[in-house]
Amino acid sequence: MAANSHFQGWVAHDPSAADGNMNWGSYTPKTFEESDVEMEISHCGVCGSDIHSLRSGWGPSDYPLVVGHEIIGRVTRVGKDVKDLKVGDRVGVGAQSECCESCRPCKMLQESNCNRMTMTYNSKHSNGDKSYGGYAKSWRGPASFAIPIPDGLLSEFAAPLMCGGVTVYSPLVSNGAGPGKRIGVVGVGGLGHFALLFAKALKCHEIVAISRSSSKKEDAIKLGADKFIATGEDPEWMTKNANSLDLIISTISGSFPLDQYLQLLDVNGTFVQLGAPDDPLPSFSPLGLIFKNLKIAGSLIGTRQHIRDMLELAKETNLQAWVQVRPMEEANQVLVDFEKGLPRYRYVLKN
Repeated sequence: MAANSHFQGWVAHDPSAADGNMNWGSYTPKTFEESDVEMEISHCGVCGSDIHSLRSGWGPSDYPLVVGHEIIGRVTRVGKDVKDLKVGDRVGVGAQSECCESCRPCKMLQESNCNRMTMTYNSKHSNGDKSYGGYAKSWRGPASFAIPIPDGLLSEFAAPLMCGGVTVYSPLVSNGAGPGKRIGVVGVGGLGHFALLFAKALKCHEIVAISRSSSKKEDAIKLGADKFIATGEDPEWMTKNANSLDLIISTISGSFPLDQYLQLLDVNGTFVQLGAPDDPLPSFSPLGLIFKNLKIAGSLIGTRQHIRDMLELAKETNLQAWVQVRPMEEANQVLVDFEKGLPRYRYVLKN
């Protein structure tokens, strides 16, 4: 395949694309280098970040744009410098597709916080070329971020793990989730459902789902929750559940009363924020932190080792994401349905 050949995919030309106005067409992928691979895409998960980027919600996007960073496919071309992948291998690519390898985070094997990272779309590769994502037929990029998918793990389950899954797996394992730990998950949506699944897979002592209403209580219990808190239905929820958790994973992107959630943490507890609210969080009293030695943290995605470990755990525990597979041709309608809050709990596009 020629180095400057065109790929076919769903191309966004302006912010209206987020409303289901992407156009199927051609685009020029990254120039092929000997450290790269190409893959024929079979599946691509749909992430909330896709819609934010299509809409220029986190700042002006670099149109034309092809989104999608939960990509699974078969390798069709391998550069001469690639030693650990071959044509035919099934691989996945997540939200990051390149790192600088020289900054302090990279040297600490924490490349998901690289100072000059390349995101899988709406970003620039080290050679200056634009990065394009997985709402497409093919993907081309650095082999070092194409992770082999274990045999026995279905592609429709593996796809959303590449971003949504590792985004919760990373802070869980980094903050000691496991036997004896009491875990709270705020928000039962795409990320929240993964947090419940992985907390269960990690054999946490108690898993508590936290949501405004009890509409998703039945789902949360099926996903692994031992207990459910509906904050909008019980004015005493804070006092009834005070000091009951060691770790809270917050997946919600709207504003929320941080002070109230901190009351749920026991001594030495940690609150980790994953969702990215458009507005700042309300102020909170530092006394709550001081008196219980609490920590407030954030977490982005996950390292390549996190992804490898997560995929193995998913295989070993037969972890099955709650996915709805839709044809790639329906990508525009899928965006509309996503915005309506219809997925239970992740859409996956299939070629």
